[in-house]
Parts: sequence; C-alpha cells; structure tokens
Amino acid sequence: MKLRRRDARPATETIVALIDVVFFLLIFFMLVGRMDATSPFDVIPPRTQAGADMPGGGITVTVATDGRLALDGKESERDPALADLFVRLKADPGLLVRVNAHRDARLGDVLPLVAEIERLGAGRIIFVVTPEAL
Repeated sequence: MKLRRRDARPATETIVALIDVVFFLLIFFMLVGRMDATSPFDVIPPRTQAGADMPGGGITVTVATDGRLALDGKESERDPALADLFVRLKADPGLLVRVNAHRDARLGDVLPLVAEIERLGAGRIIFVVTPEAL
C-alpha cells in the first residue's frame, strides 16, 4: 500500500493584520478627535460642602414646586417677600441668604429669584441641598 501525500494547499489569508489596522485607526481618532466642547476661558466649578453644618443666622427663602415663596417660614407673595428681603438686606448688607428650593421646583422660578436676591445686595447666597443616600 502506497500512501500519498496530500497536496499542499495555499495558505489562507489571515485577518489579523486588518484587525490591527482597525484598532490603530480607532486609537488614532480617539486621540485626535475632540470629545466635548471646550470653554474659551478658564472655568473653575464651585465646590460643595455636602454634610457640612449650615451656617447660622441670615434669612431663608423657600421655593415650593409651584413657585410660591416663603421668607423665614412665612409664606408670602413674590413681590412683598422681595420687598421685605430688600429692607432686611439694606439694614445688614452682608446678610447670608439661604435658598431652599424643592427638588421639583422649576429652574425658571429659582434662578431669577437668586439673580434678584443678588441684585438686592445679599452678601452670600447658599443653596440648601440634600446629599445622595449612600
């Protein structure tokens, strides 16, 4: 019995080289491409003091979900509350103002209020926040 050798088959082309090229291109575009828009000037975000004790004194302005205001625990319409706040800020220009807004309050209700408080001359404005539960 005579055994025959198999015919030599041509080597199949491997795709390893193609995979390497794809990974090189992927890394190249990740390094060269911009992931997010950069600011044209330096911005240092504010730091939080979650868990720190709230400073005493000052005034607390509370904003409900529907935009109602309370000044030191007494509900008031927006304009009388700001008028009272203005009188108190005029007497004590460096007065601390805490803004305690409900988490579902509209940003359109809170931000103009903070701008108005700043315009009235508040020394410091602090947002009351609740830290995430661990």
